[in-house]
Amino acid sequence: MTPFLTPALAGLLTGAGLIIAIGPQNIFLLQQGVRRSHTAAVVAVCALSDVILIVAGVAGLGALVAAHPGVVTFAKLAGGAYIVVLGLLAAKRCLRSDEAIAINAGEAGTTSRWAAIATALALTWLNPHVYLDTVLTMGAIASSHGNGKWAFAIGACAASFLWFTALGHGAGRLSRVFSKPRSWKILDGVVAVVMLIMGGLLIASV
Repeated sequence: MTPFLTPALAGLLTGAGLIIAIGPQNIFLLQQGVRRSHTAAVVAVCALSDVILIVAGVAGLGALVAAHPGVVTFAKLAGGAYIVVLGLLAAKRCLRSDEAIAINAGEAGTTSRWAAIATALALTWLNPHVYLDTVLTMGAIASSHGNGKWAFAIGACAASFLWFTALGHGAGRLSRVFSKPRSWKILDGVVAVVMLIMGGLLIASV
């Protein structure tokens, strides 16, 4: 492979590995995709936000933050607590009645585009765990590629665009499956378990 393709492929695979996981951002995009509600706008927000964070990490912000252990510790504790709370909320949603789920689905379908964009921005930029993955981890791995770090960044950014586009628009094919309240309960149950484990491990790592 050429000096460009090797780090670019590494960035693509690393980005995919970090992005393709159950998290608040992906769950919200999945929900919007299933409901076919402002999917393109949410995909754009998620992908562009990732690009900004990846570029910041590769440009040196990750190394700057890593040089201050107190900031990293705070981010781990805050990120872990944030994920645990989201896991508890998902567990609470599992206990809703079928009628409540149907009503919520109907209300979500009427959400304005700006409200959907604001939610996507909040779930991305107010989640401390995002900075640990995208800025610190991506920045550190990119630096190991020396002069190829920007090729690595391009690959990682491509992974974000490909994943969010596939998730958002592919979720629309699941609309029939999620027309049943039981499907939402199963999804929320899986999300609750995964997020509680993720949040607990992140806090324990401190």
